Amino acid sequence: MIDYKAAPDLLNERVILVTGAGSGIGAAAAKAFAQHGATVVLLGKTISKLEKIYDDIIAQGNPEPAIYPLNLMGANNKDYEELALTIQEQLGDLHGILHNAAYVGDTTPIKHYDIELWQRVLHINLTAPFMLTQACLDLLIKAHNPRIIFTTHQVDTAFWGAYGVAKAGMERLMQILADELESTRPIGVNTVIPGEVRSPIMAKLFPGKNINQLDPIEKIIPVYLYLMGKDSQGINGQTINACDSSLG
Repeated sequence: MIDYKAAPDLLNERVILVTGAGSGIGAAAAKAFAQHGATVVLLGKTISKLEKIYDDIIAQGNPEPAIYPLNLMGANNKDYEELALTIQEQLGDLHGILHNAAYVGDTTPIKHYDIELWQRVLHINLTAPFMLTQACLDLLIKAHNPRIIFTTHQVDTAFWGAYGVAKAGMERLMQILADELESTRPIGVNTVIPGEVRSPIMAKLFPGKNINQLDPIEKIIPVYLYLMGKDSQGINGQTINACDSSLG
């Protein structure tokens, strides 16, 4: 049961980058961050979706966000370096990253898994977050109370293939990064398991499930607010189940 109540000014004057910001949890989190004072960098590959979230944020009277179109599959290290440089030049600082972009691929036995699809799924879900984080680390290290959040799923049984492997790798990436940074420059690095909520990714993960019967995404957003804000100081290297958390 989530009982965390975020202060209206929780994220005032903070700059937060959200990947997969065009829909689902990424869109909901981006709007919530903006509602609590953050300047949000909306990253995704579909400009029309990002523009819709931009308009929603502006309509609510929140700080003007930035749109940064980027296809994680085709992006290379220079693209991520350019992203970090653009944020520094135009916004000055970067206080947080929410890694939420995801690509399910296929649910099929390992024996029959297409190799090119395997590589694509691992790249988008694991390699891209690594590359983006690496490019932005210097900015984060300079910021006050920086945060990194990874969204993952517990998919470690039969037929989850590359997606299950990538999400397990993401959790290890989070833990290693959290441990490395703890002794040099404390950055809260954590993972959120959203659970079964009414999101597009849930429809892809479980096509036979009626997602309209699931809890709305908004139920789990307090967890993201908590982990991105000052109240989570000292929380590091943790995997938090958003549907079974009592925070604050």
